[in-house]
Formats: sequence, structure tokens, C-alpha cells
Amino acid sequence: MAKGSAGARDRTDVLQGTLDLMVLQTLEGMGPLHGYGIARRIEQVSDDALKLNEGTVYASLLRLQHRRWISAAWGSSENNRRAKFYTITRAGRRQLTTATKNWERIAGVMARLLRSAPS
Repeated sequence: MAKGSAGARDRTDVLQGTLDLMVLQTLEGMGPLHGYGIARRIEQVSDDALKLNEGTVYASLLRLQHRRWISAAWGSSENNRRAKFYTITRAGRRQLTTATKNWERIAGVMARLLRSAPS
């Protein structure tokens, strides 16, 4: 394993479990966005702690669209290029509420476990 690759792997492991939630939250907060805009917004909010490649984001978008948690429509980007814009659906909002509660519960458990760990 190359030096530094463990950190990259850890970051990917975290994203696999949370990327859909981050995408839904981004669309809820920002309104319709194209995939590139979603990726850049998540990076911005994370203070660049997360680096997303478009393939990872588009896999999430396809998964969310398949589950009908987002919808897509073609439009023009800010630089007049044709782009697919994604919007959270009513079912997506329900899922966002459920996933947020679950994430907060798990984060609370992790916080308790980390506080109880011997120093």
C-alpha cells in the first residue's frame, strides 16, 4: 500500500455511507443543481476536507433517482452549457428526515463511545 493511501481509503469509506445524505441535504438547501455544482458545494461546506470525483457523485445521483428521491431535468448551466439539474422530491425529503435522524443517533453513539475510551 502506498504511503498516504490509508487516509484516502478512510475518506472513501466515510463517503460510501453518507454521500446520498449529503447530496439530498445539498439539494434541499440549495435547490436544483447539476452534478458538478453538487460536488463543489459539498467540498465547499466541508472546507475541502472532502474531495469528490464526478463518478462518485453521479453514482449517488443515479441511485437517488432510481429510488425516486430526486428528479432530473435538462437545463442550461451558468456558462450556457447543457446540464442535467437535480431536484429533491417529496419522497426524498421524507428520506432526508429519516436519514438525518439516523445519522444523528449514530453520531451520538460514536461520541459516547469515543468519550468512554481509555486515554
